[in-house]
Amino acid sequence: MRIDHLRQRLAELGAKPDHLRRLLAAWARGLPMEQGHRRPEGYFPAALRQALPGLEAELGRLARLDSAHPGEDGASRLLVTLEDGQAVESVLLPRGGLCVSSQVGCAVGCLFCMTGREGLLRQLGSAEIVAQVVLARRLRAVDKVVFMGMGEPAHNLDNVLEAIDFLGTVAGMGHKSLVFSTVGDRRVFERLPRGPVKPALALSLHSTDADLRARLLPRAPRLDPEELVAEGERYARATGYPIQYQWTLIEGVNDGEAEMDGIVRLLKGKYALMNLIPFNTIPGLAFRRPAWEKAAELARGLHRRGVLTKLRHSAGQDVDGGCGQLRARAAGRLAGS
Repeated sequence: MRIDHLRQRLAELGAKPDHLRRLLAAWARGLPMEQGHRRPEGYFPAALRQALPGLEAELGRLARLDSAHPGEDGASRLLVTLEDGQAVESVLLPRGGLCVSSQVGCAVGCLFCMTGREGLLRQLGSAEIVAQVVLARRLRAVDKVVFMGMGEPAHNLDNVLEAIDFLGTVAGMGHKSLVFSTVGDRRVFERLPRGPVKPALALSLHSTDADLRARLLPRAPRLDPEELVAEGERYARATGYPIQYQWTLIEGVNDGEAEMDGIVRLLKGKYALMNLIPFNTIPGLAFRRPAWEKAAELARGLHRRGVLTKLRHSAGQDVDGGCGQLRARAAGRLAGS
């Protein structure tokens, strides 16, 4: 289901613009839709009042909690079942954040990502994306949403942008608190600046060597790291938000001196933040997570050389819940499950 289809159905039931605003705002907050007004019997049309219970039940089926896996860092990975029985993952992050999925599976095929191993199964509708936020808000407060879960948001651009517009207007979230994460796609740089809600942008870099990046992200659009950073810098200067560069740190692959020199060459002086994220171990993959001490030294070295850098814990590491692992275990496909 898409948000525009939901609006249309409500309108067909007699909802006027003010009714729509109140009903959708209540849903976005995780509240019963009838709480969109204190006196619904005297406010909403009769057909709309009668249809609300069934509609709310239908919306509740868009994203249902299958299981929660809390981590020691305050994060909690959620396995979420969709109406058709497919599953995606959301992550409740510390300090009011939520990571949501935009696809079931992913077509990019990053070699270090569990989600990419099964390919793309289907797109999520914009209402299914927002339903993950609604579900999470019924568990704890959420005031920041990052589109960094299962899937490549650029490959489901219409639905993701519709969800972002809804969250930034009806749901009242700050535009900087909505983060669009992508491996890089020229369509993103064309469309994001034109939207009514301009989210913050996170770009998955992972290597400054174009050939190595192409091997690690085999089906990502072919943008050289230099072009990706140039496009990111234009968006950062236009919106006033720094670009967050994501770097999954893999031992012996992209944690060497040449890569660190490349990061400095590309990002020094840019309106940017580099996030180093040690690889989240996945059974069956040859990649290894570097020692935390080494990762910390790399982050300090980049910072000393003029690149604002943060070393990030990958939420769910202590519960073996890297993105895609919960879904894979649930489906019985992960080795040792």
